[in-house]
Amino acid sequence: MSATLLTDITIFILSLWVGFEVISKVPATLHTPLMSAANSIHGIVLAGAMLIAVTAHDAVGYVIAFVAAAFAAMNVVGGYAVTGRMLKMFKRRPAAPVTPPAAAPPAVPPSANGTGRGRRA
Repeated sequence: MSATLLTDITIFILSLWVGFEVISKVPATLHTPLMSAANSIHGIVLAGAMLIAVTAHDAVGYVIAFVAAAFAAMNVVGGYAVTGRMLKMFKRRPAAPVTPPAAAPPAVPPSANGTGRGRRA
């Protein structure tokens, strides 16, 4: 195992550990807003995964680079999806179209017997 690969594995494991520790300390009510605002950090993680891919020279390095890039890409896409859903909550709903009142039913002519009821057929 080369020194570069060992360094890459160490950085990968430490970043997983630090990420888990940071996220586990955030209350549930703040988790979604904080994660949606952290999309730039996920972009940096994706750039780091690409740097690992460039320095990889064997299968283990390629697998680590692929896993890191996949996780970072999922975080970026998920963060933007969550942000979009949160922003939709604050949009005003379109006003309901105003419909004209219904026309009054046609009047029934009074009957000859004065009861106000029309003739029955």
